[in-house]
Amino acid sequence: MAKQTPENAIAPSASSMCATLPELIEKNYLFRGLDVNWLENYLSPQDLKIEKLFSNRPLYTAFLPEKSLDVLYVVLDEGFVITRSTPLDRIIAITYAGSCFGMRSLPFGYGLASKAFPCLVETYKTTHVIKIDWHIIQKIYDESEIFREHYRMLFELRAKFEYHLLNCSTYPPQAVATLFRALIYQERALGNQPNSSGHYCFDLPVDVIARACQLNQRTVEQVLKGMQQVGLIEMSKGESGDWITAIAPEELKEVYSATRDKVSWWPLR
Repeated sequence: MAKQTPENAIAPSASSMCATLPELIEKNYLFRGLDVNWLENYLSPQDLKIEKLFSNRPLYTAFLPEKSLDVLYVVLDEGFVITRSTPLDRIIAITYAGSCFGMRSLPFGYGLASKAFPCLVETYKTTHVIKIDWHIIQKIYDESEIFREHYRMLFELRAKFEYHLLNCSTYPPQAVATLFRALIYQERALGNQPNSSGHYCFDLPVDVIARACQLNQRTVEQVLKGMQQVGLIEMSKGESGDWITAIAPEELKEVYSATRDKVSWWPLR
């Protein structure tokens, strides 16, 4: 089976910084709960080099026939990574810090069965990752029940994210609420959210919402404005991104399941 090489015109820069095993266990869902001393048998310091993936750069095309990746990308912090389907250029996956991507293109386990049509994977914003050789991932997978369960959950969350998008109607409030529900479900399952106030915070620019929901950006802006006015979300801009906070996740669930007659704040019928 042929291995894929990254599509970046300029390769990601490797930092001289390395993560520690306790940092990896603390910051990433896949390794959470593993014993540090046990994990040392599989991962050495040179396996934990942190790389910076620059924004708006293609990484690889997933699901190419007879091609697989040779590394798993473990996201540590900062930006996020998107997966775009063709030909509609629809975003079908959003990976934030604390998760992983690339597992569906690894040549073992669920990756052998998780095939689809070619999809471009790219960094939307500058992101720090660790790339771990798939042979190491497979050894840890074979020996750890905790790791196997977390690895299985990553595949389940990918499928459920796409399932949410399948329920994304053309009715703008429901479409945007569908994306929020998908992200809330994903980040809650990963243990990354909610915060101490019970709120869910996402770095989520308007154009990402538009491409995930298949709406134009002006319509998305109007939906977000309406959601903010009725107290479903709060929006803010910071140095690190365009932040949307879901302050009423249960009420968002009602919009997600609403018909056209139930969303009183949306003016268009």
